[in-house]
This record gives sequence, structure tokens and C-alpha cells, in this order.
Amino acid sequence: MFIRAYLRASTKDQDATRANEDLRRFTEERGLKIAATYTENESGASLKRPELFRLLGDCTPGDVLLVEQVDRLSRLNAEDWERLKDEIRTRRVKVVALDLPTSWGMATASGDDIQSRMLDAINGMMLDMLAAIARKDYEDRRRRQSQGIAKAKDAGAYKGRPEDTKRNAEIMNMLREGRSWSRIIAATGCSRSTLSRLSKRIAEEAKTWHPGSIPGEASTPSEHRVQVIGDATSFRRCGSLDLNRSATPKRGVAVRS
Repeated sequence: MFIRAYLRASTKDQDATRANEDLRRFTEERGLKIAATYTENESGASLKRPELFRLLGDCTPGDVLLVEQVDRLSRLNAEDWERLKDEIRTRRVKVVALDLPTSWGMATASGDDIQSRMLDAINGMMLDMLAAIARKDYEDRRRRQSQGIAKAKDAGAYKGRPEDTKRNAEIMNMLREGRSWSRIIAATGCSRSTLSRLSKRIAEEAKTWHPGSIPGEASTPSEHRVQVIGDATSFRRCGSLDLNRSATPKRGVAVRS
């Protein structure tokens, strides 16, 4: 039997390893040891959690999935929770949560005696209850957030999440250099919607471009051109530029204007 710890936080700016010490202390007090730790920053309301499923894939029958709280494992809706439970049952993995005392005995239980099966049944019912509570808490928070945003919009006070201007400037530079979206996403962790928005912003800048409008560039028109690469517009030093001519940029083709 191996004990596999699962640590999760919802967003990248949260510390997913926060409970690591509590899990280690729990096992040491029982003379046990954590064999492997799986950490990720993903929403508990989604099944798109590669580290959780890597953990389950590494498990052998009888292994323990150790979490700090049940909501670290699930804030799923009822359908997805059943799917996750089926995966756990199929692999015969035991779930132990620090906030679920009825599960603690599963960490040291062995064999297939009547006591183990009773613990498993009780633990299953408690898991269902706490998973339902975790989901309700998630939905309540989302509802309150939506209500707050709607109220702020009505009052003209809602401005949305502040823009990460430094990060977006770096992304725009990558787009201007013609880097692929996949490479930019891998390097920065941004979403495709952010890339689309910033690409449109660059395209708008290109439409209103005039000599000397790009910081650090020469102000003479003979030193610039606008280049469109895929979804990104980039400014390059190159050749002469006739401002009296116009052309429509084509996808993937460099165009002088």
C-alpha cells in the first residue's frame, strides 16, 4: 500500500503546497510515509486535472489518496462527482481526508474483513455529503460574486479585473516577433482569449500607425513596415515605405503599405 498525497489550489496565484506539512504530520503520527505528492493549480469544479488523474493512474489496489479537505478533491457537480467516484472505485483506491475523521482508519486498515468494509461504506456516505456541501459552497460563492458584479455595473463602479500591463506588454512583443500562440501560452500561461484580444489591439495600433509612434523607433517612414504573421501584427525595420499606398494584410503574408 502506498500513500499518495494530492494538493490543489484553484488559481496560479494561490499556494497549492500550503497543506503539505499537515499531510506529512498526519502520516508520521501513524508511522506511515507519503510515497508521492501530486500538486496542481486547477479548479475543483472541473475534471480537467491532469495531476489528479496521474495520481490515480499510478495507484495500485489498496493505495491511499490523501487530501487535506474533501473540497480539494471535489467541488464537482453531481454527474462529474459520480464519474470521479467510479474511477476511484474501479482502481480500488481509498480516500482519506484530514477533515473527515471517519476516513482516518482507512490509512491503516488492511485486508477485506467486515470492519474494513463497514468503514468503506461509512466513508463513502460521508464523502458524498462533504462533496455536496463543497459544491453548494462553490455555487453560493459564484452566485454572490455575480450579484456583486451586477450591482457594481448598475452603479457604474465595476471595472473588472485589473489588467496585468507588464505581462500583456511582453505577450504583445512575442506576437510582434511572430511567435506561435502555442509557444506563447506555454511560456506565459495566458488564455487564447487573451491572445486574441491582444492580437486585435496590435492590429488596431497598426491601422493608426504613423512615423515615430513606436517608442525607440526612428521617425522616418523609410525605416518601417507593418508585418502580419498569422494572428499577430508586428513592426519591423525594413526597406522603404510609401505612405500614399494602402493594402489589405493577408493572413500569413508580409505586406508593405
